[in-house]
Amino acid sequence: MVLIIRERATREQVEQMLQTLQVYIKVAVDIEKGILAGGEEQHAYCEAALLEDGSRQRDIWGADWIPFNQTIAFESIINIRPSQNNRSMLIQDPVIRERVQTIIQELIGGYEPEFR
Repeated sequence: MVLIIRERATREQVEQMLQTLQVYIKVAVDIEKGILAGGEEQHAYCEAALLEDGSRQRDIWGADWIPFNQTIAFESIINIRPSQNNRSMLIQDPVIRERVQTIIQELIGGYEPEFR
């Protein structure tokens, strides 16, 4: 189940998003609205939830949040978009990467998951 996070997530929401993959959360981040969707097996499902919520595709970028060491992997197939000069799964523009990082840290960062 995808959760759309518009303000600081609760520990329960982070734990719920972690249930899918256990050790990390796939997220799609709308860099204009400052929101994210997470908790599914593929970034595309998170992206679809944001699109249904009114986000523009050009504003959505995929990443993985690894809460155990508080890191972000900026790779996703949804990031391949030559029309925006991003020809890789990696977010190549440092400004976009910084915005994605800031939104993730503000909305879901800092939580250390409960050990199962």
